[in-house]
Amino acid sequence: MNKRKLLSLPYLVWMIGFTVIPLLMILWYGFQKKTGGFTLEHVLAIARPEHLKPLLISLLLSVICTAICLVIAYPLALILRKANLKKSSFVIFIFILPMWMNFLLRTYAWLNLLDDGGLVYVLMQKMGFKGNIVGTYSAILLGMVYNYLPFMVLPLYNAMTKIDDFTLNAARDLGANERQVNLHVILPLTFPGIVSGITMVFVPSLTTFVVSDLLGGRKIFLIGNIIEQEFSTASNWNLGAGLSFVLMIFILVSMAILNHYDTLGEEEEA
Repeated sequence: MNKRKLLSLPYLVWMIGFTVIPLLMILWYGFQKKTGGFTLEHVLAIARPEHLKPLLISLLLSVICTAICLVIAYPLALILRKANLKKSSFVIFIFILPMWMNFLLRTYAWLNLLDDGGLVYVLMQKMGFKGNIVGTYSAILLGMVYNYLPFMVLPLYNAMTKIDDFTLNAARDLGANERQVNLHVILPLTFPGIVSGITMVFVPSLTTFVVSDLLGGRKIFLIGNIIEQEFSTASNWNLGAGLSFVLMIFILVSMAILNHYDTLGEEEEA
């Protein structure tokens, strides 16, 4: 057997065992009645008000979270690129460091900060904000931005570091000011990083259920919470799989759209 094929064998086994087979199981349960036989009932259940509303809220929060992450991450990545490597590498380390901690623990940490008696809660009370932010959409959005911001920063920073300084200097020599350099040179060249960052933030924020479960105070249910409950609490794998299939379609469509614009960006650069 070819050495390359032999080295790729563990990866293929992993992909088949933990990606392909679970997806096939989702299809199997999603289109099957409990008593057996084909049905579209579980997929069409997304149109019910109790499922459609959480889906729309999830889409809205995901879009807002992605937009906030992009607005914060792009200037930061630009600053890091212009900074000294030794200085910027430490800042990048600060951003990567929380990713080494368990996702659940990070969310619990924010719950302690935002809940009654927490540091953020006390500061908000002193600033005149009344009430508890836990159990609101603002708390969920804060948790989503905190957890997924590094996934936007790193692709953008990686794309910006690949831009040759000679390209930027050539633009300046031709009379472009800093605004024009950023808008007409850096922005188009970093478009693949933007698309990658949007994908890496939008997809997990759309499917999240831990953040909304904890910071939402178990009062706000996103589509991820509905699916999780169908699998764990209600033990209705068929309905859970059907809703998961619909969510998977949304994710694939969004990725296809982003990939289309990414391809257009590469063609324009060429």
